[in-house]
Amino acid sequence: MPDLPRPLLWLMKSEPDVFSIDALEAGGPEPWDGVRNYTARNYMRDFMALGDLVLFYHSNATPPGVVGVATVASESYPDPSAFDPDSEVFDPTSTRENPRWMLVDVGFVEKLPRMVTLEQLKSDPALASMLVVQRGQRLSVQPVEPAHFRRVLELGGAATQVPEGAGSAVGMPTVTAKKKTAAKKKTAAKKKTAAKKKTAAKRKTAAKKKTAAKKKTAAKKKTAAKKKTAAKKKTAAKKGAAA
Repeated sequence: MPDLPRPLLWLMKSEPDVFSIDALEAGGPEPWDGVRNYTARNYMRDFMALGDLVLFYHSNATPPGVVGVATVASESYPDPSAFDPDSEVFDPTSTRENPRWMLVDVGFVEKLPRMVTLEQLKSDPALASMLVVQRGQRLSVQPVEPAHFRRVLELGGAATQVPEGAGSAVGMPTVTAKKKTAAKKKTAAKKKTAAKKKTAAKRKTAAKKKTAAKKKTAAKKKTAAKKKTAAKKKTAAKKGAAA
């Protein structure tokens, strides 16, 4: 996990008819399951930690927007819905031995006195660079900068305060250094193998050319020897006829 200032700040989207802020408040910490986007998964798997703060966002709602504050209540672990054949998000390629999809538990902090709608987020100059208002930004899990998080809390009349020194994963690559190193090693190994094959092919071609040249030289010598022998025989025949 990257060494970043904590807590990190996030925005997580949920459709209210599937899982709402009220359901989170009533049910206690809940697994944030069903995420099947690799970038969103990587944020949960590689960056989130216990105690990170979350803006709870109602998506596909009228209107959509931030309705509450939550907290990351666990470290990441495999998403069990991926193993369930009866689940709508079942993934046969994800196994318990080699899980593809991860999640974190999310706990309730507070419901905002005033919902902060997407329209409000878009119209506030202080939030112009916030990820959720960017065109085409559809990630269900996304990092939030401290200034943006504080502004949303202010607009919503929240009691929650962002701790001084809080961090953000905005702009951070969503591939761990370990995986990046492994990818580099794999690429280097491929290049090395390709170079070896190329060298071997060159040597093979050179050897073939050398063999062909030897055969050609040998053939020339053989032809010259035959001609010489024939000439000798012809000369001897002429001498015999003259005698």
